[in-house]
Amino acid sequence: MTVNSDNAAARTPAGAAAGPAPVSGATDHRDGPWRDPGLAPGGRADALIAVMTLQEKISQLFGVWVGASDEGAEVAPFQHDMEEAVVLDDLLPHGLGQLTRPFGTAPVDPAVGALSLSRTQARIAAANRFGIPALAHEECLAGFATWGATAYPVPLSWGATFHPELIAEMATSIGRDMRSVGVHQGLAPVLDVVRDARWGRVEETIGEDPYLVGTVATAYVQGLESAGIVATLKHFAGYSASRAGRNLAPVAMGTRERADIILTPFEMAVRDSGVRSVMHAYTDTDGIPSAADRPLLTGLLRDTWGFDGTVVADYFGIAFLKTLHGVAGTFGEAAGAALGAGVDVELPTVKTFGRPLTEAIAQGLVPEALVDRAVRRVLIQKAQLGLLDADWGPVPAALVGAEGANGSAGGDPEALRGTVRLDSDENRALARRVAEQAVVLLRNDGILPLVAGAGAPARIALIGPNADAPTAVLGCYAFPVHVGGQHPGTPLGVELPTLREACAAEFPDCEIVTARGSDIDGPATDGFGEAVDLARSADLVILALGDRAGLFGRGTSGEGCDAENLALPGVQQQLLDTLLDAGTPVVVVLLAGRPYALGRAVEEAAAVVQSFFPGEEGTTAIASVLSGRTGPSGRLPVSVPRHPGSQPSTYLTARLGHSSDVSSVDPTPAFGFGHGLTYTAFEWSDLVVERGRASTDGEFTLSCTIRNTGAREGTEVVQLYLHDPVASVVQPVQRLIGYVRLDLDAGRAARVRVTVPADLSSFTGREGHRIVEPGDLELRLSASSTDARLTARVTLTGPVRTVDHTRRLHMSVQTEVLNDASRSGAP
Repeated sequence: MTVNSDNAAARTPAGAAAGPAPVSGATDHRDGPWRDPGLAPGGRADALIAVMTLQEKISQLFGVWVGASDEGAEVAPFQHDMEEAVVLDDLLPHGLGQLTRPFGTAPVDPAVGALSLSRTQARIAAANRFGIPALAHEECLAGFATWGATAYPVPLSWGATFHPELIAEMATSIGRDMRSVGVHQGLAPVLDVVRDARWGRVEETIGEDPYLVGTVATAYVQGLESAGIVATLKHFAGYSASRAGRNLAPVAMGTRERADIILTPFEMAVRDSGVRSVMHAYTDTDGIPSAADRPLLTGLLRDTWGFDGTVVADYFGIAFLKTLHGVAGTFGEAAGAALGAGVDVELPTVKTFGRPLTEAIAQGLVPEALVDRAVRRVLIQKAQLGLLDADWGPVPAALVGAEGANGSAGGDPEALRGTVRLDSDENRALARRVAEQAVVLLRNDGILPLVAGAGAPARIALIGPNADAPTAVLGCYAFPVHVGGQHPGTPLGVELPTLREACAAEFPDCEIVTARGSDIDGPATDGFGEAVDLARSADLVILALGDRAGLFGRGTSGEGCDAENLALPGVQQQLLDTLLDAGTPVVVVLLAGRPYALGRAVEEAAAVVQSFFPGEEGTTAIASVLSGRTGPSGRLPVSVPRHPGSQPSTYLTARLGHSSDVSSVDPTPAFGFGHGLTYTAFEWSDLVVERGRASTDGEFTLSCTIRNTGAREGTEVVQLYLHDPVASVVQPVQRLIGYVRLDLDAGRAARVRVTVPADLSSFTGREGHRIVEPGDLELRLSASSTDARLTARVTLTGPVRTVDHTRRLHMSVQTEVLNDASRSGAP
């Protein structure tokens, strides 16, 4: 696949920025077979490697962390406390593999940043004797992480939609924006399966079920790659299974948990998505760090699954082999261990793949063949992106023809400022659709929706620390939180209506009064009195609770913001209980990065609405669900615990992980995985098992009717769980093997027919191989993991069958909307 890096109209610029001279005494190779786009990328890479020096090859294997200039000058190296200063003039004559986060390091106008990157790329290409530019990468966990770009919902909200097609559409939009300003690679999606919700990075995950994670992540990758962006699966593998949910803590799990839960989403994405990059995890599993795990990064990923893209380091992860893991005595040893395991690119900057690697090769400690292997993968990718083409030019699509661009060397930054918009009306509408479909209605005693008219409350008390906070909708990798917070006084870059503003717009005839009540995580309760007074004077309380995203302890959710338990941060539970005692109906609205135990609210709140950092349109989406303008259709991607300390709370566990008479700790959730209410009702009926007996290489077929029996349209998510009563190794009580969203008008019904391959019952057996066993199974057609509606008992016959990565991964689904008069089973 060849995807041209930068707009063809901008190729062969009129001038090139001055820079360091290419390697002295070496033959210039700006022309050669590797420039020919008609030659296969592998052939182009081989031709180039044949004429490169060792240092030139190594230089393609690392990045440099830079920040684009808001004055349009070339990028400047970004100094981090975990790295030494980088001098570009010393590096560029040999070439450069990557530029790290030129847009995501400091606030920069998108057009001016694109000019800055363009000038730098011209300098990089001019400085090395092959004219090869760098590959630029950025974060895109919840949208392009740069100033002024659309802030979409976080991945946990993607999972709540149970709608992969919508997530693919979102990813395509994100990818187009990134590509337009000269970015080539996105460091997303996260495929870590939640094993302990105390982990701070839960907001970055898609959920606690590997099938949900795999299908939604695959869709995201397909969208990103369709826009010409190299997607990156992370974190490979096991990061989310750290002990006690602590970031970067050791991982202790068996081979079956790793194979059947942790690795499954990665396997699905590698096979189905066309992904071109994978990032290793920071953690060690049973003493083996992922960055030095050859059986994982080469044996499984490449030799078994057939992945042929690049493996990139999580930031500073190779150096961590020495500094944190203690499995390397020097940075040269760390470089050799990572390279030998299968890591191709050091990010975010050069620390181990520079001089330490060069010296280790000179000493005979690391074979040069490992460098050749890695650089071939890197150059193939650059060929695919058009970065080796003879007519490559540095000016990205967003600047082509723009007044003030003037090729790569010239340009007027002030003329360009404000001309590139990365938060278009179309983007915002898409962000709103995702946010709306991700809102989960956990509880409702009938108070919602707040329909306008005589029944609407005249006075609403909007209370809580997230009631009037603009950034309450953002996760820790959204630019205003991730970077903007370090630049006080800088505008947010996008409009972030608060919940107060959204409710005022949604309920124009209501009087809305507000009080903070408490901070997110502070101990003060002196605001409780005002909150209670407002509550008692109102017809309804909307209580906005949850998290503040941040990094490394600067928030209650986010990277390095792990929780000791799943009680609401600070005194929020006390505030909630106090307002429940005030006597006015309370609708709890959660803007959070993880699920929390809600105490009395599970039984006593009038309603509970859950959202997981829903992005810039999130409060508008929540308000529209409260009013009923939008029907709630989200489903929980993670279980909501009943008690703060009953961890881990994932539904995906064996019998001994559930409630029992031999333990005083009850992990039964308040609301299970897959749960979500609507404003209508659905009847499930007419189960027909068309094929209930199959061989271990066969398939089952069953069907049922889903009818909307309510008075308004609604969405039902049909979830199929597999229960294996007797197996040769311990299995989870049940696990999700398929799902389908159904949008049905009032009174309408649909016939859903699923064909379930026996392969979906497979698991890792006693000998370490994935097998399909004969025996009885239950296929549970369910509204959630705690709400099975119809159960089909089926039987597999024949011998135990060994399967591999070529097995069938999905059930097939056929749906037919029935006419209003139809009440029977088969269509």
